[in-house]
Amino acid sequence: MPTELTALVRSAQQGDEYAFRMLYRELQPGLLRYLAVLVGPEAEDVASETWLQIARDLGTFAGGPGFRAWATRVARNRALDHLRHQRRRPTVPVPVEALSELAGAEDTAASADEGLGTDTAVALIATLPRTEAEAVLLRTVIGLDAESTARVLGKRPGAVRTAAHRGLRRLARILAQNGRDAVEPVSGGPTVGRSADARAADVRAGEDVEAAQGWR
Repeated sequence: MPTELTALVRSAQQGDEYAFRMLYRELQPGLLRYLAVLVGPEAEDVASETWLQIARDLGTFAGGPGFRAWATRVARNRALDHLRHQRRRPTVPVPVEALSELAGAEDTAASADEGLGTDTAVALIATLPRTEAEAVLLRTVIGLDAESTARVLGKRPGAVRTAAHRGLRRLARILAQNGRDAVEPVSGGPTVGRSADARAADVRAGEDVEAAQGWR
């Protein structure tokens, strides 16, 4: 898949519209799930903004196998900007079960650990603390390795591995306690549909911690 993706990127950079559509079909399902955890019901809007920026800046991508991480970084930046701009506007709560309406991607799900490519699993991931949720999503849903995930999040690979490990252990405890179909929020963790104020506070707090630890 990395070789095929690289070829599609090259063609898209040369103006091949079909190649760009194939890139969209390959990456959009995972990006949409990731954005749903970050911004809740505004995921579709932020995804649209993401692809507009990808189309505009595609020529600046240097090439190689890192396009998936590059596109994910664009999506994350758009999501953080969206939260900052919308933090004072109230949002309508959306249950995590709404994630089941998002489009799936069989090839992405197949690359994840058992059960982690399902909508129920994504809904469970959405209940984790933000740092852990992002690390798990990028590793299992987007399919990035630790180094690529670290570049997206602006962290060290070791910190990413630790966050993903903690998130997966927390998910295992939830599944053991409630069964695979239960979706119970973890105390202190962000949930989909929280207000823009609350999600933006998570972003600001996370950025303060990251800056203090030299991750940026």
